[in-house]
Amino acid sequence: MSKNETANLPEEDTWQNFKRLMSYTKPYRMGFVAAIIGMLGYAGVDTLFFSQLQPLIDEGLSGTNPNFMKWAPLFVVVCFVVRGICHFIGNYCLAWVGNHVVADIRQALFQHIMFLPVAFHDKESTGSLISKLTFDTEQVLQATSKALLTLVQQGAFVIGLLIVMFYKSWELSAIFLLITPIIAVIVTIVSKRFRKVSKSIQSAMGQVTTAAEQTFNAHKVVLTFDGQQREYDRFDKINRHNRQQRMKLVATQSASVPLIQIIASFALAFVLYVANLDGMKETLTPGIFITVITCMTMLLRPLKMLTTVNSEFQNGMAACASIFKVLDEEKEKDTGQLALVKAKGSLSFNNVDFSYKNDKKLALKKLNFSVNPGETTAFVGRSGSGKSTASSLLLRFYNATSGEVLIDGVNITEYKLKDLRKQFAYVSQQVVLFNDTLANNIAYGNPEATEEEIIAAAKNAHVLEFAEKMPEGLNTNVGENGALLSGGQRQRVAIARALLCDAPFLILDEATSALDTESERHIQDALQVLQQNRTCIVIAHRLSTIESADNIVVMEEGEIIEQGDHKTLLEKDGAYAQLHRFQFS
Repeated sequence: MSKNETANLPEEDTWQNFKRLMSYTKPYRMGFVAAIIGMLGYAGVDTLFFSQLQPLIDEGLSGTNPNFMKWAPLFVVVCFVVRGICHFIGNYCLAWVGNHVVADIRQALFQHIMFLPVAFHDKESTGSLISKLTFDTEQVLQATSKALLTLVQQGAFVIGLLIVMFYKSWELSAIFLLITPIIAVIVTIVSKRFRKVSKSIQSAMGQVTTAAEQTFNAHKVVLTFDGQQREYDRFDKINRHNRQQRMKLVATQSASVPLIQIIASFALAFVLYVANLDGMKETLTPGIFITVITCMTMLLRPLKMLTTVNSEFQNGMAACASIFKVLDEEKEKDTGQLALVKAKGSLSFNNVDFSYKNDKKLALKKLNFSVNPGETTAFVGRSGSGKSTASSLLLRFYNATSGEVLIDGVNITEYKLKDLRKQFAYVSQQVVLFNDTLANNIAYGNPEATEEEIIAAAKNAHVLEFAEKMPEGLNTNVGENGALLSGGQRQRVAIARALLCDAPFLILDEATSALDTESERHIQDALQVLQQNRTCIVIAHRLSTIESADNIVVMEEGEIIEQGDHKTLLEKDGAYAQLHRFQFS
């Protein structure tokens, strides 16, 4: 769905989204029913109170019914006690349901995003998804609580007042109803405007979140290259756009409310004129006249609230459309049926082609190579030659366009996805650590690991060397993405994590390229332990790290142009030999 299509959601789509939203209230239907009863009771008490104006004036104050005035004080107290109870029940129960619904939607959205394919995350910014998870769900909360409270409570009050008016004097009340079609037209036009502007606000909030996230994540780069002013100007532009969209909403809301009230005032003025006619004076009593006029006056406030809350409701519906669009994205397909406990360790690519979605150019072309159990195959080539893409196919982050990838002679699409990915340990230059302890980061790939196993992995990966110097050892929190650790320390934690997985396959994606000599020595020692008895795929730019590989695959623009061991490729004096001379010249 394009931005324009989403911005101009038709009425039927709004209704469909509302019905879908209401389906989340099913587990909490008793609370929802209690909220409805409370809201209707609140409106009913108010209506009952105004319906007694006519007997109060015509019977009580005139003295024709003395008993009426005796019970009037008790009636007032009881009405307000019941009204207060109904108000509490309606507000509390609706907020209870609304918060549960939003928590469920937020949890479902988070879970769904986790199961979406890598291709989806490639095209969606993290900031936009965070905005949907936070800002959009809050807008839904407004729709399920404040908006619904006003729609039901004030809507019932309007209906109650109209019933009282028509019961007391249908002639005067009919005049007031002449304005209904005009108000309906205004509300319809305003609703469309609200939906359009609300969608623009959500898009703008996504841009704000994305811009802030990118700048904060790249804070050191911004400081290094004196980019504070540029980032300030960029954020200022996005922020002003967000403010403009919000002011459009305010302008629409501010104009619609007085317009409806002005139209209602004309109807009220006409009622006063008609009531002064000789024919009407004969049938109207002071009580009836005051009751009808008071009800008409009281109608102005709920009409204002219903018009104002329309913007909240349309905000919520636009947010629902945004959330449901993500929830309707197809999850990562797992078509495999074969279980795989532990692979023997052989893999091969047979005539594998691959292109990214909506990209006609092939990223990989006719890849053919095999790796025996326990062997190491290294991929070398320029940036963008397809080395990392090939490793992504192994984990089924993407599926081959044609050809097949085999593990132990079986196409990987036939294995259960969860089982397939358990066969791989992955160590890259860009290590991802969680804001948790060293021990929990090491055990992330194997949560059932014992403390002894975690310590053994940390020792073999040279993590204990620096962990023992920390205040709480392996129980020290490493900060956001390991901010308290150096690059070499983060790399060793990643190797310890891979060791603890004890997977038959290991992917090393340029694991030592950005390290100093001492860190590299520690990590090379750890990698030697890690590579023992494992089938290894090594992606490398530094040829010194892969001279001992059993097979070296040289890639160029997605194709294999050479392969063989180090000695064979040097003797061939081709692309690999040229790269080698360039690095060691």
